[in-house]
Amino acid sequence: MLPVLLAGAVGAAAAPLFAQPFPAKPVRLFVGFAPGGGTDIMARALAARLPDVLRQQIIVDNRPGANGNLAAEFVARLPADGYSVLFVSVSHAMSRSVYRNLGYDFERDFVPLSILSEVPNVLTVHPSLPVKTVRDLLALARARPGSLTYGVAGLGSPGHFAGAMMETMGRAEMLVVPYKGGGPLAVDLIAGHIATTFNALPPLLPHIRAGRLRAIAVSTEQRVATLPDVPTIGETIPGYAISTWYASVVRTGTPEEIVGLLSAATLKVLAMPDVQQAMADQGATVVGSNAAQAAAFIRAEIAKYAKVAKAAAIRAE
Repeated sequence: MLPVLLAGAVGAAAAPLFAQPFPAKPVRLFVGFAPGGGTDIMARALAARLPDVLRQQIIVDNRPGANGNLAAEFVARLPADGYSVLFVSVSHAMSRSVYRNLGYDFERDFVPLSILSEVPNVLTVHPSLPVKTVRDLLALARARPGSLTYGVAGLGSPGHFAGAMMETMGRAEMLVVPYKGGGPLAVDLIAGHIATTFNALPPLLPHIRAGRLRAIAVSTEQRVATLPDVPTIGETIPGYAISTWYASVVRTGTPEEIVGLLSAATLKVLAMPDVQQAMADQGATVVGSNAAQAAAFIRAEIAKYAKVAKAAAIRAE
């Protein structure tokens, strides 16, 4: 699990936020996934309260495609003025090793504002599938090599990495089915068009609670409070652990005072009890790192998942 950094960083939010002329117009928050997915849910939790701090409208702009990379490439070409914020996830750190021809460089083109939160990926199956444990699923996959489907929110997404790691470590072969986001994926899983998924918890949680889907394991090292009776994959496959984190970034070259203002505003929102409760209700843990901490963490994540992508031969065009 990521360390909870908010307590040490909130002090930065005490600086005056309104001494600057920025923002003099609405700020657009770009999300590279479809509405209803985990990234979108986390982004909207932030966007709902940022206007209270910035005293300006926040417009959420969903631009799904290529595992969030279309939105990232688009924002990388916009002015570095702070009015275009990109909401990212661990998938953007993974993409550098997955895609051969990205139209942007995550480290070069963007400056992090904060790591906001992290959530587990949850291994979920359609109720008609005759499996209740990871061991059951692995046995079924081995009996039907390459035919048991699992949906992911894009090739090279956290769910894809989670599935590939389980295939490799669990010695089973499954068929990956990519979607443009967690929302469309959940719809097809509920309809029975795919058998299972590795996806971030937020878009699946309501369906798990309603009995429309069955959660059989979470991907994190520890069980999560939202689903205390659901075991970790690591309880069956020792050493297995992966989680999804979310962050906000702006274009490199954005004036330092604007980066600082947006980072402080983000930390102030994350410290709000209702925002923390909303994220907890989705199975998320608030992190709340400052800009420098976020940059160091993202560099480490890029290096970490480069090794995983190479070992599991995860590639996308």
